[in-house]
Amino acid sequence: MAGVNALRWLTLTRHGESTGNLAYQAVLGTDAEEVDIPERDADVPLSDTGRAQAAALGRWLEALPEDERPTTVITSPYVRAHDTARIALAETSFAVPRIRVDERIRDREQGVLQGLTPRGVRTRYPGEAERLRQLGKFYHRPPGGESWADLALRLRSFYRDLETGAPGGRALVVAHDAIIVMTRYLVEELTEQEVMRIEKEPVANASVTRWRHDGTGLAPVCYNDCAHLATAAVPPPTARR
Repeated sequence: MAGVNALRWLTLTRHGESTGNLAYQAVLGTDAEEVDIPERDADVPLSDTGRAQAAALGRWLEALPEDERPTTVITSPYVRAHDTARIALAETSFAVPRIRVDERIRDREQGVLQGLTPRGVRTRYPGEAERLRQLGKFYHRPPGGESWADLALRLRSFYRDLETGAPGGRALVVAHDAIIVMTRYLVEELTEQEVMRIEKEPVANASVTRWRHDGTGLAPVCYNDCAHLATAAVPPPTARR
């Protein structure tokens, strides 16, 4: 893909565990139609575990060879992503530019379906559930929201600007699971069917996905790698919120 292929290294990480992630886990297997998240999506904070994961990510960055360390750091404006970047970089001793915020790598907008479980969508918006079945996840755009194809459009713009601002650089992007999946779609020139198969595997919090320039373009190095999180000092369950 033109844009990202001008980078030497591209590293993406999902934000650490958030209180919203915990709320979703709490309703799994229940009859709940919606998830109890009091904040707007942009303001959902990290959990205690998420902060520990962000610190472990920072220790991983610190241990990278000098020629792999990020020269550019860009984060989603959402609190859980920005705080992950901030906590991680606080664990490093090398100099990096200030964290840049870019709204084009925010999470996917789900419109009227925001906060609903699959059961809630079927019950409250049966017409949308049927449209989703007919169109498929890649092209279905809920009212007020975005399709996965819409994500590709804003990401193409983001990566074109990244090329201009950091040619030959090493970029660290801290964002969301959908952004990571759709970056694979763009960089690796996947089909709709291929990327939707990949999407079925959850992208872990604070996991690492990387590409390295091999002389002809960006080549995959790892996807959804969590090995560095073994060092995370995870607090006991009673400390989570």
